[in-house]
Amino acid sequence: MKKYRILLILLLVFAAACNIFGQAKAYPFEVKKSGTGSQSIIFIPGFASSGEVWNDTTAKFEKNFVCYVLTMKGFAGVPPAANADFKSWEKEIAAYIQDQKIEKPIIIGHSMGGGLAMALAADYPELIDKIVVVDALPCLAALSDPNFKSKENNDCTSTINALKTMNDEQFKQMQTSTIPRLVADLSMQETVIGWSMKSDRTTFAKMYCDFSNTDLREKIKHIQCPALVLLESYFVNFKPAIENQYKNLKTADMRYASKGLHFIMYDDKEWYLDQLNNFLSSTK
Repeated sequence: MKKYRILLILLLVFAAACNIFGQAKAYPFEVKKSGTGSQSIIFIPGFASSGEVWNDTTAKFEKNFVCYVLTMKGFAGVPPAANADFKSWEKEIAAYIQDQKIEKPIIIGHSMGGGLAMALAADYPELIDKIVVVDALPCLAALSDPNFKSKENNDCTSTINALKTMNDEQFKQMQTSTIPRLVADLSMQETVIGWSMKSDRTTFAKMYCDFSNTDLREKIKHIQCPALVLLESYFVNFKPAIENQYKNLKTADMRYASKGLHFIMYDDKEWYLDQLNNFLSSTK
């Protein structure tokens, strides 16, 4: 009897250990941490992109900052998570900041990642020190449709089905025709196409549909921290419409690149790094 009692105790101890060590929280992103410093930066890549999009940026700033580079699950070869959506990704990034006790980080986001940076700063103002929005708008759909209104219960089924029925060659052709309109740097076009090809098709379609329905124009009035907004050179042609979208972000310092397309960190790298350096080194 004593032997069985000891065995039972051992099993209970083992079960408790599994419960403690086997249930580490799963976030909808992978994280690569580097650098040293008293201030942290969290980098959020854009739609279907790898955290590698920030390689040149972290190489410049990791000497003075702790850098947390995210790659969202389902993008660029990272295995997908269930039920991806913009709001839950925002919530989980905030949870990560709190769980890891990252004190007042700077958030830098590109494209959809820029949208997440704005949403985080608006909904969790106490968590964020500064944000940098790299070529993102509060409401992308409103640029072509000023009367756009987001749907409360947006059904993405048709978008998901359309993307999933494409074979790899069809999907690659679509991306090969799209990416040159986003990246002027020829040496990086294949890299960005490759990230799309390695992305989970359901996540790709769902997040494209979800972000296309996102409207942050009212929400950004709650942002209290300094905000640097870096926009591609072509957007200067739509300056009144774009700056109208940002009218509620009272802390915004808006700047337009001198050349290139959507991936400013590749297409106007020197200008982009100079803007970041000035903003990150400035005090409130």
